[in-house]
Amino acid sequence: MNTPAAALPPPPSLSIESVLGGQGVLRARPRTALDWVAVIRRGISSAAVDSATKTLHVTQAELAGALGIPERTLARRKREGTLNSEESAKLVRLARVAERAQEVFEDPEVAMHWLKSPNTALGTAVPLSLMDTDIGAESVLDTLGRIEHGVFA
Repeated sequence: MNTPAAALPPPPSLSIESVLGGQGVLRARPRTALDWVAVIRRGISSAAVDSATKTLHVTQAELAGALGIPERTLARRKREGTLNSEESAKLVRLARVAERAQEVFEDPEVAMHWLKSPNTALGTAVPLSLMDTDIGAESVLDTLGRIEHGVFA
């Protein structure tokens, strides 16, 4: 027997906090940009790596590539327990972009499909592949803003 769509649980949210594992992993409840600065400077728990791979449906190798962090470094950080501030900032940047994509597409699965697909507005680059730089992430956010406002070129 088929279950009506209304009875199915909603797909998990792609909020910054949920991508990073929530309050339990972050050991904080960041609400403002300055709160996030403190979390990043302290270093995010490496458990956020596992949360991000699970939530974003990517492998650890794909996540490492998207962040511009060598996979061996990511594995070492997981053993050590904490990402450094630069690595933490990159992971938060990726989570912010994922959250924004969900806001625009209103569906986490559609948002992740968009983030993993070549995009002509980005010179056929895959948005996820641009997360390793601030300019790349800003370009993806700009493209999402244009999509939201119906400007595709």
